[in-house]
Amino acid sequence: MNDWLFLSKGDEDEYINMFATGCGSRTLDTDLFVYNESKRPLVLRGILKKKIIHKCWEDNRTFYYMDTGYFGNERTVSNPNGWKNWHRIVKNDLQHGEIIPRPGDRFNGFKKTFQPWKKNGRKILIAKPDEKPMKFYGYDLDIWLQHTIDTVKKYTDRPIEVRERAPKRIDRIARDTLQQALDDDVFALVTFNSVAATEAIFHGIPAFTLAPANAASPVSLQDLSKINEPYYPDMDKLYAWGCHLSYGQFHTSELKTGKAMEMILNG
Repeated sequence: MNDWLFLSKGDEDEYINMFATGCGSRTLDTDLFVYNESKRPLVLRGILKKKIIHKCWEDNRTFYYMDTGYFGNERTVSNPNGWKNWHRIVKNDLQHGEIIPRPGDRFNGFKKTFQPWKKNGRKILIAKPDEKPMKFYGYDLDIWLQHTIDTVKKYTDRPIEVRERAPKRIDRIARDTLQQALDDDVFALVTFNSVAATEAIFHGIPAFTLAPANAASPVSLQDLSKINEPYYPDMDKLYAWGCHLSYGQFHTSELKTGKAMEMILNG
């Protein structure tokens, strides 16, 4: 058992619950949590834990943030239904934002490949973020979107398309996929915190990431003045990035057995 405090809304968050079980710990109903009762590291899931996360940042209190994984949840031969089997766990942030040298074993197991860079498209595709992350970081979504469009227009005359995130996950993975949108004459993708940036880079489309935390930031740009000159990392850097991300996300079976905790503690 470790000293982490696992916060589970109504004790019904299945992923927090299975992670706690794998760590030999019990959960605490988020509604019963009193921040100042201890200084134990927290484990929490979902961006709606805004007040707790910001308080942890303010107090330099360790927390582990859990959310959907970066890849592995899409429809594949080994996951034909696109189940959410993989979950990222990030220490003191919402997404991993660097590249730490890792072995290739986990990433190679996904059998994912990076498509060659596609440089002939015309459009700038803006993946519109959800309201929740914008509120988390203190942005107004409509103001952010208009400012982003205006900034892109300032530096390029390329056509701009705004993509709304499909409300239903089945549509996002089967009927109205990002990959289909990227194949429609796209030159570069612009987004805030969305995993769309990671998906775009795997698909051979460069990205611009504008949130304080986005896993694709090490292999993308954040300066829209360079919208006509995107960053095209070489394959060695992309592979190192993929290997690092694969060490920051865990299968549900690894949550249950304690392997996820072991890997996190071992760095």
